[in-house]
Amino acid sequence: MFKILVVEDDADLNRTVSSFLTQNGYEVTSCLLANDAYNAMYNKLFDLIISDIMMPQIDGFEFAETVRKINATIPIIFMTARDDFSSKQRGFNAGIDDYMVKPVDLQELLLRISAILRRANIAQSKKITVGKFTMDEEARSAMNGDDEITLTAREFNLLYKLLSYPKKTFTRVQLMDEFWDADSNATPRAVDVYITKLREKLSECTDFEIVTVHGLGYKAVIK
Repeated sequence: MFKILVVEDDADLNRTVSSFLTQNGYEVTSCLLANDAYNAMYNKLFDLIISDIMMPQIDGFEFAETVRKINATIPIIFMTARDDFSSKQRGFNAGIDDYMVKPVDLQELLLRISAILRRANIAQSKKITVGKFTMDEEARSAMNGDDEITLTAREFNLLYKLLSYPKKTFTRVQLMDEFWDADSNATPRAVDVYITKLREKLSECTDFEIVTVHGLGYKAVIK
């Protein structure tokens, strides 16, 4: 299920959009302010962001620019009452992927979300191929050429996530939040143990590597 972050300070509109997207199969997190959205992004990995421009404290432009410094690839849609060209230009220059003017047709929003996710190579992709290395999510298999690499469920999920977003850094907390149960007693350092095991099992793979980003977490780098 794709995870969408809705950042909109109009509580009624936020509720309407979030409810509509939930009814159409998306997992939605709603925030009224950009600072709340930053906290949400720290604790969860999202596939797409929908943001207003005119918000108190931090507006949509600053929010998008900050997100882009952290994550160069996550799709961002502006949903705003501002219809002037300069706002659209500034938005796209800040790194957004689409711009919708209120009042927004929710069915059209749904179509745009689907198209953007598809273009972002997120939608329904069940296989990853990096050189000779392949992962099949449905078969839960990992192959390096003709050699199968045996991975536990958590090792598979961690590696699949990293290779789905090459060059993107994931913090230990983000990975813990997604792949460990909420009631787990494990600490974020448990991620280090799993990464060490993955590196050992992937020692013969030469098409990518799992790189430590000191003080933050890990990323996959394609060679």
